[in-house]
Amino acid sequence: MARDELSELKAFIAVADERSFTKAAAKLGISASALSHTIRGLEERLGLRLLARTTRSVGTTEAGERLYRSTAPHFEQIKTEIDALSELRDKPSGTVRISSGDHAADTILRPRLATFLPEYPDINVEVSINNGFIDIVGEKFDAGVRLGESISKDMIAVRIGPDWRFNVVGAPSYFARRSPPEHPSELTNHQCINLRLPAAGGLYAWEFEKDGRELDVRVGGQLAFDSIMPILNAAVDDLGLAFVPEDLAQPYIETGQLQVALSDWCPPFQGYHLYYPNRRLTSPAFARLVEALRFRV
Repeated sequence: MARDELSELKAFIAVADERSFTKAAAKLGISASALSHTIRGLEERLGLRLLARTTRSVGTTEAGERLYRSTAPHFEQIKTEIDALSELRDKPSGTVRISSGDHAADTILRPRLATFLPEYPDINVEVSINNGFIDIVGEKFDAGVRLGESISKDMIAVRIGPDWRFNVVGAPSYFARRSPPEHPSELTNHQCINLRLPAAGGLYAWEFEKDGRELDVRVGGQLAFDSIMPILNAAVDDLGLAFVPEDLAQPYIETGQLQVALSDWCPPFQGYHLYYPNRRLTSPAFARLVEALRFRV
């Protein structure tokens, strides 16, 4: 295959991935007009329309989707193999993309990356914060971070953190006005601060367990956020009850700014795991990062 043909296919795959000529051009480091000219040349050479353009988006035609499915995996494999050649060098290189919730990013990834990145200056790590469940393969992430119990069986999972649990917490002034709930079902009568899951669009149901009995409670309240820290801060500000990781709440509990309720309904569960497809050909950069994140007692 001629070099120009490879360039055309690479340009086509970039547009199909990004669904935008502007974003694809930026990714390839060329102008949007040059990219458009390249795609037109490919379509004319094949005698087929590959992309359907509208004023708002770009999508693949039936022929374009077929071409994408048959060629994109090979380009990705070639890229991975080339990245793997860095194993022959003293220092691995490349970019690793990870999807993670804000709590794991702050408590697990942040301290480990602080020591990992200076040791491997040729490795770049991109962390996308998302508290919902996303398709890491479809979104082209190398790995994701989830609680161990939430990971699909077809994924490789590496434990990166200890067991932990949630706490129901509120300000002392809140409990001065309202008696603490003695059963999770009583939370429906309280002002609670919700967590909205961006990917699913719904509100997170608070999960409880006691003596083998599991109970999910959908709480109500005036406030909702899509990340944990604002929820914790709102509880400190006496805006309602919060359901937050114990390690984040503990400093406020120790200073008396927050009090705990329903602790007997909040057992510990499996900690965070890094997960990725079992068919993934791991690059040296990815392998080094996995080892750096691996949890060790």
